[in-house]
Amino acid sequence: MAHDGAPTPDSINGRPDPAGRAHPGHASANGNGSGHQNGPAAPSPPYVTHRLRLNPNSEHQPDNYEDLQLDFSPMVLSSLERYLPPNLILQTRDVKVNYMRDILLRYYPESERIRFPEAQRIQAEDYIQLPAAIKENTEQGFRNIMSEPSPGIFTFEMLQPRFCEMLLAEVENFEKWVNETKFRIMRPNTMNKFGVVLDDFGMETMLDKLMEDFIRPMSKVFFSEIGGSTLDAHHGFVLEYGINRDTDLSFHVDDSEVTLNVCLGKQFSGGELFFRGVRCEKHVNTETQSEKRSLITRMSRGVQFFTVVAIGMALGPPQQEIGSTYCYGAEDSVFRELRKYQKDFSSWCTECQREKRERQRQSVAATKLELLRREGHVGS
Repeated sequence: MAHDGAPTPDSINGRPDPAGRAHPGHASANGNGSGHQNGPAAPSPPYVTHRLRLNPNSEHQPDNYEDLQLDFSPMVLSSLERYLPPNLILQTRDVKVNYMRDILLRYYPESERIRFPEAQRIQAEDYIQLPAAIKENTEQGFRNIMSEPSPGIFTFEMLQPRFCEMLLAEVENFEKWVNETKFRIMRPNTMNKFGVVLDDFGMETMLDKLMEDFIRPMSKVFFSEIGGSTLDAHHGFVLEYGINRDTDLSFHVDDSEVTLNVCLGKQFSGGELFFRGVRCEKHVNTETQSEKRSLITRMSRGVQFFTVVAIGMALGPPQQEIGSTYCYGAEDSVFRELRKYQKDFSSWCTECQREKRERQRQSVAATKLELLRREGHVGS
């Protein structure tokens, strides 16, 4: 039994070490309880006794760790760096990495570490087909690689075919595990029985980067008036359609400010997206007028649109192949809060615009009728 107050071999300052490793400067199993070891003592690594700050240094600009091949997300390291003690926070990146890695190996849950480090090494051009337009970040630059079949609806080549294959493989592996273990998972929405939420198996960081580096720049250019420049949340998922799967998607309203819809492949007929126009909450269930539109998706083609909108999807005859669609909804909490206090949505709601035009038409007609009465052309 260890002496009272003396650290055991698998502890640090009396606290258990999950890794069960020996630590320089601490007692070993043959120690006398005073912290001394038999034989020469191993030198303590620099900064091993330094403690993290209780509160982050919000003014510090952390280093970039995206080029390192570690078991932890670069965002975790950048966040943890703000908690480093003052005499360590200005050291070289390598010194800080070694210090933070030792902490994370002991205390960061293994379930939240990166299971596939090679996925972190994928560069933007490996999965996105429009990095040049993103860097240019101008409306004309985006329009050069996009088409706009209907106002506010943009189509463009989004994902590289190889990345589509990799994403589908991950989804299929996850579905296989779910079936083998009989594990119950939350489906992306209440309308689809087949599909997975990408956040559920380690892709949250990828979705964060997608919003930060690609969705937000495009939305800032095309949808700045309706929350596109301040997107702060997302919901990414993959849906499956085909034989023994979902065969269509009824008309609905996406719970997002901006939606990206990408056909991932595995050829199938149909796949048309039907749009009923942009709607405010008051007109969500209003009957469709003549502006019903359809778009046909194909492999790697992205469809981006502002989505307080009614949308539906229809497939052709059932096929043996399964078609998969990647959907990404981005939300803006500020825009949603402001909508609570806004009464006029005619700048973007198609039904509000139609009602406004109708009111103007009636007003003009009433004015004409009143003028005719004054001139005696119409009986009182």
